[in-house]
Amino acid sequence: RFDPGMMYYAPQCWTSDDTDAIERLKIQYGTSYVYPISSMGAHVSAIPNHQVFRNAPIETRANVAYFGTFGYELDLNKLSQEEQDKIIEQVKFMKEYREVIQFGTFYRLKSPFEGNETVWMVVSNDLNTAIVGYYRPLQEVNQGFRRIKLLGLDPDKEYHVSINETDHYGDELMNLGLITSDSSCGENREIYNGINGDYLSRLYIIKAK
Repeated sequence: RFDPGMMYYAPQCWTSDDTDAIERLKIQYGTSYVYPISSMGAHVSAIPNHQVFRNAPIETRANVAYFGTFGYELDLNKLSQEEQDKIIEQVKFMKEYREVIQFGTFYRLKSPFEGNETVWMVVSNDLNTAIVGYYRPLQEVNQGFRRIKLLGLDPDKEYHVSINETDHYGDELMNLGLITSDSSCGENREIYNGINGDYLSRLYIIKAK
């Protein structure tokens, strides 16, 4: 469906009829090698997914679709009030960070074709804001301490990292890495809450102080 000639006439194309969030990790990761993420149609679709019958949480469906044009293809009337409230917050998030996501520099950090984790990130043009998308389709047990080396930050700027709620200079995040360890690394203090376990995803928001 993507054709360089068509991009002259239309700013985006439909990346795939397969809208399952976990399948989309490979689809969007591969497409990003040739086309900017601002051109990739990406939606939060209904569950069970109509092709693979997977029940990915609405957080993960959105966390994948953010790294595209973002939208919804589902019946809001069939969602719970909690899910509708989450959609309101997701739309607010996309409006706040749309310019960073669609016009920043996109980096592929860990390939979905090589293991159980996918990691990518986008960095604003002024290097003051970055968003790291972390995805783990299957829950693991007793994994080692984990971190991922970031790219594209200002080595001399100090950044605050959401979720971890820690502060690091850019050179530390790029040379030593962002800590992604969680309950799969031997801690057993979490209970399943719909956004951990299988089909887990997180967005780390990184802002210069």
